[in-house]
Amino acid sequence: MHGNPNLEERKKRITEKMSKIKHRIAVMSGKGGVGKSTVSVNLAYGLSLRGYKVGILDADLHGPNVPLMLGREGIKLPSISMPLPITDNLAISSLSFFVPDNDPIIWRGPQKMGAISEMLEGIEWGEIDFLVVDLPPGTGDETLSIAQNIGPDAKAVVVTTPQDVSLLDSRRTVKFSRLLNLKLLGIVENMSGFICPDCGKEVNIFKKGGAEKMAEETKSNFLGSIPMDASIVEAGDTGIPYIGTDSMAAKKMNSIITNLLDQL
Repeated sequence: MHGNPNLEERKKRITEKMSKIKHRIAVMSGKGGVGKSTVSVNLAYGLSLRGYKVGILDADLHGPNVPLMLGREGIKLPSISMPLPITDNLAISSLSFFVPDNDPIIWRGPQKMGAISEMLEGIEWGEIDFLVVDLPPGTGDETLSIAQNIGPDAKAVVVTTPQDVSLLDSRRTVKFSRLLNLKLLGIVENMSGFICPDCGKEVNIFKKGGAEKMAEETKSNFLGSIPMDASIVEAGDTGIPYIGTDSMAAKKMNSIITNLLDQL
């Protein structure tokens, strides 16, 4: 019994395209609401500030928020092939560039798989240093399809918050990445403490340190923690990533990027 030749040809074209990119990093989370997209955007932007050529693929079909976080919400592109430049070193592609604003994505599995394959096959990233892929939360069909198609030597970063419910799901995501042979670069604890904008004191609203403990238990690297900071909310709404500020969150994110580069 032979496989579908069209699917095999498409997979071959995707593999060839991905092979031109030095490092492909899938940013994953066990559940939604942990700030995965915010981490993805600031990771990509931070790498570009260090002189690397970076692409960011917004692959969260039901919540494509990356364009908003980069000040490009509402833009529509005529072709899927060319990603939208943000700076000289950073470009983005997202499903939101090709669907009507405010319309929910009400697609069954085959339609979603088709859209994912079309994006992976069609976008011309060129020879860049990093492709940061903001995956849908969880370990469902879309996440599986993207992770399996971004290349055999792709890497993963898992984002969690300190609460037990998030850590439980993140353990599953760590195992998921290993089952798919994604090299796990490490775990990021987001929303780790709150920085008071008046006094600068840190308050541990959601506890702290859970991700570091989970990293030890799962024999994973702990890349670092990012506190809740007013600059993060403001940056997400204005489309200017917070890593470009002098906030505590920016310092922590830069430290995470340094640790991530050490893993590579």
